[in-house]
Amino acid sequence: MAKKSLLLVGGGKIGECISALFSQADDYELTVVDRDERLLAGLAGMVKETRVIDAADPAALAKVAAGKFAVLSAAPFYLTPAVATAAKNAGAHYFDLTEDVASTRTVKALAEGANTAFVPQCGLAPGFISIVAHDLTRGFDSLRDVQMRVGALPIYPTNALKYNLTWSTDGLINEYCNPCEAIIDGEMRETLPLEEIERFSLDGLEYEAFNTSGGLGTLCETLEGKVENLNYKTVRYIGHRDIMKMLLRDLRLMQRRDLLKDVLETAVPITKQDVVLVFVTVAGVRHGNLDQTTFARKLYSREIAGRHFSAIQVTTASGICAMVDLVAQGKLPGKGMVRQEQATLAAFQENRFGANYLKAAA
Repeated sequence: MAKKSLLLVGGGKIGECISALFSQADDYELTVVDRDERLLAGLAGMVKETRVIDAADPAALAKVAAGKFAVLSAAPFYLTPAVATAAKNAGAHYFDLTEDVASTRTVKALAEGANTAFVPQCGLAPGFISIVAHDLTRGFDSLRDVQMRVGALPIYPTNALKYNLTWSTDGLINEYCNPCEAIIDGEMRETLPLEEIERFSLDGLEYEAFNTSGGLGTLCETLEGKVENLNYKTVRYIGHRDIMKMLLRDLRLMQRRDLLKDVLETAVPITKQDVVLVFVTVAGVRHGNLDQTTFARKLYSREIAGRHFSAIQVTTASGICAMVDLVAQGKLPGKGMVRQEQATLAAFQENRFGANYLKAAA
């Protein structure tokens, strides 16, 4: 059987892990493009081909996308419209990892009338978290509350933020600065990031959680009119939110995001010794009783294709690879807009890539 040809835009932290996962699948061949030649050099031996291309150049991107089965974006969120447009023009399926709400609206518009699938937000949150939450809602006669909590945390926090950089700094800043979506008392609303802080315990450790943007994906639209309250919050160690709020609001770095990015990347180290925490609770009426069901899981870093990857790399990359696989196998729609929650939890975890969410540790 002929291999399916894939184009990956972005050879950074997540792009490297996507490349490692597909290198273990003999039915795909991967071309990776990035403007940074050093990143591409690090993928040698795992992919069919690499090319130095700026994804902001539509002509160059269109040329390399031609004839591909699918185009995957692991590029910064602001390049999403350009990559998605190139995929549509090439007649290829499209997948991305963006948490950016505005970029996803562009993808939805491109998906209208398309003969190929457009599957945005394929990572952890948005992504897997929506699959879990929607799956837990099945079987309820009516839904009261859906609460989604996700954190990517250092196992050994050493600084005042109790945090290390584990993925895209641009994406992190977006989550902390942009408006959040929620359903409150049956109505879809926007809420403020960093607000509605709460504390909870899991496995004897205490955490805090607060509003951040983008983690719900399209679940608000899917469950609008069906649930009383739906919200998403990011999990951190206690004390993190207050420091970030001081930086973003009191020192007004929310208006100086380039400076904030430089400060974070200069002062906060990267780590691959991390843990991803997924915690979802659904409450509602089932068989005449008020019932509650919970999904809780911790996932850790591991080796793939002889390389060590952080938990957030593995979970994010596994999400997009699994969705590509499910579309290729006909287990998800092959055209138009495809939402994460259209995949069942069982189908996702039975998938060879999605199965990484079943493994607690390396």
